[in-house]
Amino acid sequence: MFTPSQEDVRRFFCDVHAKARAGQPLDALQTLASQWLLEHPEYDPHMADAEAAVARVYDGSDGQTNPFLHLAMHLSISEQCSIDQPRGIRQAVELLAARRGSLHDAHHEAMECLGQMLWESQRAGRPPDGQAYIECVQRRATVGPGDKS
Repeated sequence: MFTPSQEDVRRFFCDVHAKARAGQPLDALQTLASQWLLEHPEYDPHMADAEAAVARVYDGSDGQTNPFLHLAMHLSISEQCSIDQPRGIRQAVELLAARRGSLHDAHHEAMECLGQMLWESQRAGRPPDGQAYIECVQRRATVGPGDKS
């Protein structure tokens, strides 16, 4: 399994950003990443300078989201849905997207579930609980946007 470093991830997104803006060919993963970049134009300034991106610390103290983590989570959820792993995630995200009327919004809610699952896994020293993750997304698909559980 490929485990990119923080620097690898940041350089990947900066490279995709530059290639897409220049109209250069993109492979499948780069194309998917460029689509999520288009959904987040507020991140363009972070993508413009790879060296600055690699050096920057995103610790939340300035109230800003880490754009690279955010985009990587979009990619992760897209990949999970494409292979339906953990099993049931594709249907759960599709139901959530239909309920919210937006795949983008559904991804943001699924990110909260994914983050919660990973945090609980790390805290307890156990493997991630894919079933709990799917159940969290499913719950969100069955309640209104203000009633998230």
